[in-house]
Amino acid sequence: MNISKERLAILLPGLYDGGAERILLNLADGIASRGFLVDLVLARAEGPYMTEIPASVRVIDLKTARVLTGTPSLIHYLRSEHPVALLSALYTNIIALWAKRVAGVPQRVVISEHNTLSSVAAGEKDVRWKLYPKLAGWFYPWADGIIAVSKGVAQDLTVTAKIPPSHIRVIYNPIVTCDLQRKSQSTLEHPWFGSGEPPVILGVGRLTLQKAFHTLIEAFAQVRKSKSARLLILGEGEERPMLEALIKQFGLEQDVDLPGFIQNPYPYLAHAALFALSSKWEGLPTVLVEAMSLGTPVIATDCPSGPREILKDGRYGLLVPVDDPQALARAIEDSLERREPPLPEESWKPFELDFVTEQYINALMGSSLKNEHLHIVNGDVYHRA
Repeated sequence: MNISKERLAILLPGLYDGGAERILLNLADGIASRGFLVDLVLARAEGPYMTEIPASVRVIDLKTARVLTGTPSLIHYLRSEHPVALLSALYTNIIALWAKRVAGVPQRVVISEHNTLSSVAAGEKDVRWKLYPKLAGWFYPWADGIIAVSKGVAQDLTVTAKIPPSHIRVIYNPIVTCDLQRKSQSTLEHPWFGSGEPPVILGVGRLTLQKAFHTLIEAFAQVRKSKSARLLILGEGEERPMLEALIKQFGLEQDVDLPGFIQNPYPYLAHAALFALSSKWEGLPTVLVEAMSLGTPVIATDCPSGPREILKDGRYGLLVPVDDPQALARAIEDSLERREPPLPEESWKPFELDFVTEQYINALMGSSLKNEHLHIVNGDVYHRA
């Protein structure tokens, strides 16, 4: 038997401050650790997570301002580098499928859906997102595999884009890593986490309509009337002016802090009294699982999709209706009073890197494993004689 180093590629617009970007960096590291050569193909090699790229992963910069205009460079990459498979995510999915069709190459292209398309189409103002479900229905069937990050995302893809359920495979995100635990132990210098300080409620995410941090601030305003507590929201985005105005309106300037994007949010998650997810919609909220694995109590809106699935219908954390500050405030008060113990390992085990990486490798290699008689032993890829 001869060892064959197979090359797998992951395509992204860039390494911007989103959960999907962090997840796919985890996956790239996990795949590389199994003995594969891994290319991270970026429409533009930029973003705050560029410094987080594992040393074992090669970066391919398509050097394009827009994903669409990078199609010729992606075609050239597929023809010249011959990866066994390409995994695409976010709004590169359709471009990846077109690139394979034009390039005329045999490589597998597997696309991953990280959000509920119906919610994105309804919530985004950009007309391109309004059209995306229809485009997905036309072009996603070209893929050699379709991965949804949760059952809710898969169900939404079936209804919204008319993709048959049999064509979609659900694979949870690789969220829980040794690196997460290590980073959570970094020194936390924010003054609110000192000894004797009031409990800190934490929100994490881009300051956008989707994350609905205005609901969290309104809920906190109610909590603050009867309890000593503070609210910290990590992230940056276009809704900052509105959120700052809301904080001022409620007179919460001393108790709410918006420090912006934080490269390492894990010490905050580990030391917060509780984590609150106030989103209108999600795919599979990464930070919710991260908080659970770090032993922090969690509250989440019962939004489409992911929170109910992750929390097992409320077994591992409180679920509240979307856009309901009163219900969120009651849940926060209840959680602060109960001081819940850390969740059992089984709550976050399905999201461990090793477990998820194996599923992704199987999805990416797919028919290649069967047709070329390949198998994996201790992370190395072998050709059977």
